[in-house]
Amino acid sequence: MSTFQIASPAPRRRGGRARRIRGALAFYGFISPWLIGTLLLTAFPVGYAVYMSFTDWNGMTSFMPWVGLSNYQQVFTSGDTLSALSKTLILCAIVVPITIAGSLFLAVLLNKRMRGRTILRTLIYLPAVVPPVASALIWKVIFDKNSGAANRILAIFHVDPLDWLNGQLAFVVMIVVLLWGVGAGIIINLAALQTVPAEQLEAAKMDGANAFRSFRHVTLPAISPILLFQTVLVTITTLQTFVPAILLSPIAGSNVYTNIPPANDVYMVDVYEQYFDYSRYGMGSAMLVVFFAVILLMTGLIFKFLGRSVFYAVDPSESGKG
Repeated sequence: MSTFQIASPAPRRRGGRARRIRGALAFYGFISPWLIGTLLLTAFPVGYAVYMSFTDWNGMTSFMPWVGLSNYQQVFTSGDTLSALSKTLILCAIVVPITIAGSLFLAVLLNKRMRGRTILRTLIYLPAVVPPVASALIWKVIFDKNSGAANRILAIFHVDPLDWLNGQLAFVVMIVVLLWGVGAGIIINLAALQTVPAEQLEAAKMDGANAFRSFRHVTLPAISPILLFQTVLVTITTLQTFVPAILLSPIAGSNVYTNIPPANDVYMVDVYEQYFDYSRYGMGSAMLVVFFAVILLMTGLIFKFLGRSVFYAVDPSESGKG
């Protein structure tokens, strides 16, 4: 007669709970510099700005009068604020497409084998490493009405000097300054172009596709994630334009910030004026909160409409499945 012996469950390893606790403590210890920095330098300032947007604080007293949604009401009803926002959106609508298309076009040219390609790449990328303040001041000198190189070139063709830094032309100069740093996008696109599978290009060529069709149906889908990233990055950067608008002021008086041409009175300039010219910290904070919402909205729209055209070699939804 056979007997059956029921195996007893294996005893739990001792110290398993302690190891998990030590592992969690080690994890939080490693990320603590980032966590503390995020809380102190991001979360707290943002939360304080949101709180300040509901007050009428002048930046001088310790008392912060609570005004509720009054500041937000002024943001959406102020003609100056809406005008500054519209100028910023127009600036973004002009600069972003030209930057993306221009950097891609130049990257395709510089990706071809040619003599002096390395020197050309360096020269085109050089403006991207120049500090924004220096870039704005350089172009301010170039477009100076009396001694600038732009009017000297126009004089060769017997064209009267233009007042580039005043009126609507000031907006054109600001666009030129922003487009001058297109080299940063070229470097990213060059790196993306070099990741396009050569076998796919060869297959398209064997199928009779010309250079344009190969670019349209092979190269462009392969680098579309990089183009989407660039579009979001350039959009956010352009919306936050501030330094060129400030430094392109034609008059360098005691307070250059009060001499900004109306055409360059973009949104961030208006925010600066609310803070430091009018001492309306609550209003300025409300404008920043609204602007943050605008940036989130535009980023979401970019992902919604342009994200459909992005081709991923691996489906992101299935990348984590085993």
